[in-house]
Amino acid sequence: MILHAGDINAEATLAELQQVAPVEAVRGDHDHAFALPLSRELIVDGKRIVLVHGNRSRWLEEPSTLLWTLSLGYFTPHGGLPRTLKRRFPQADAIVFGHTHRAYVETINGVLLFNPGGVHQWNPTTVKRRLMQNPGWFEWCWLQVARHLRRFQTPSVGILDVSSGGITPSVISLDL
Repeated sequence: MILHAGDINAEATLAELQQVAPVEAVRGDHDHAFALPLSRELIVDGKRIVLVHGNRSRWLEEPSTLLWTLSLGYFTPHGGLPRTLKRRFPQADAIVFGHTHRAYVETINGVLLFNPGGVHQWNPTTVKRRLMQNPGWFEWCWLQVARHLRRFQTPSVGILDVSSGGITPSVISLDL
């Protein structure tokens, strides 16, 4: 089973993933055209797994994104997101989330909080590629700063090995 924690951007992505295995997906903050739920609860080998993107109010998100961009990647936004999700889904055995595009693995009071990172990461190469696609003026302005990023994440995916005995997470860095 493939779990996709949002920011899918194209229905073709889900169709391609469906060729590999059954897909469970949720809507991310960039998936406005999709009829996907904001969260899903799945039972896998008796374990309750919550799948959620993790975006919060724009009043929290937009200033964090601005600070991350202006700091050229040195500021790490979304620090409280895992604990917020833990409070939101108290019955979960594991919470799989996206949004931050940063790999994260932590167990809090017996609940696994897992972010596999992201296949797409903003870095000077991806910013340059996006600029060549003639984005709108607001995104173009943001990309003018983002093209100078000095600190960025490595693309990654995650695997959850789920059995009745437990859930074992792993993050796999991709060399793209």
